[in-house]
Amino acid sequence: MKFSLFAHMERISADDNQKQLYDEFVELCKIADQGGMHAIWTGEHHGMNFTIAPNPLLNLVDIANHTEHVRLGTGTLVAPFWHPIRLAGEAAMTDNIINGRLELSIARGAYSFEYDRLGNGMDAMEAGQHLREMIPAVRGLWAGDYEHHGQFHQFPKTTSSPKPLQDGGPPIWIAAREANSHEFAVSNGCNVQVTPLWKGDQEIADLMDKFNHACQRFSDQPRPKIMLLQNTYVAASEADCEQAAYELNRFYCYFGAWFMNKRNITQGVIEPLSEEELASHPIYSPQAMRRDLVIEEPAGVIERLKKYAALGYDEYSFWIDSSMTFARKKASLERFINEVMPAFK
Repeated sequence: MKFSLFAHMERISADDNQKQLYDEFVELCKIADQGGMHAIWTGEHHGMNFTIAPNPLLNLVDIANHTEHVRLGTGTLVAPFWHPIRLAGEAAMTDNIINGRLELSIARGAYSFEYDRLGNGMDAMEAGQHLREMIPAVRGLWAGDYEHHGQFHQFPKTTSSPKPLQDGGPPIWIAAREANSHEFAVSNGCNVQVTPLWKGDQEIADLMDKFNHACQRFSDQPRPKIMLLQNTYVAASEADCEQAAYELNRFYCYFGAWFMNKRNITQGVIEPLSEEELASHPIYSPQAMRRDLVIEEPAGVIERLKKYAALGYDEYSFWIDSSMTFARKKASLERFINEVMPAFK
């Protein structure tokens, strides 16, 4: 099982300086590269100071200048916010600039806040149709002389300019949860990224079952890779685990508030949650965080990850976003590199 870092600039408070957050993001990426991680992933979001990531391709071009070995991935691009010609060309240009290190993960998106602003109020089902139309279009444009007559886009014969450096284009990943998403990915020769949100290890096993069933159904296709993305904290002690669970409880309560799209937002920052609101969310309680996420001392992390490797996951992505201080994120990542990863060599 390979290991990667999944990171954004993220903040809950408007007091956090955005330039400093970016510098810290770069520093975490450099640690991942120097520590022997396989890849770095960063995503796309708009108008949200909770996750500051308006163009992951731009970030990856910069990160390439600070790293030597890691693959560099979009985790993820939001399909309905892109035109296929633009995505094919910009991804191909990125692949050329970063010397063929690009991994391209694409999703339908998740936040109605963004759909309301960039997608004319579309829902997740319509966004999913955008994703299904995007994949063959991008590949056709990379192959060249491709014309498209779809539900959302129509254009005459076009070739991506430039073409990607990697033969056939960068590997394409699809963020999948439901069985039909796994089946679409596998049947179209795409790798799969899964992100469990609750139910702990049961959901992680269920997601692998969906992937395996899709592979069995489309056994004529080569088996793609599957990556598990999980918020992770490698603790120095049990007390440190408890603190991390409290911090991730706050992070997920804000995630939930953004997802519900009901609170007032000023200057891109959501109205603060009260201590009562933070304490009253059973799905995101500190106890639930200990169950559903990987918050352990090194030996406990190793034990959990070996279960995931045994299930068949090809890559484990250390999702570092947490609203913790940079010092705490850095210490956790370094413990992961120095005390957890060696157990898998």
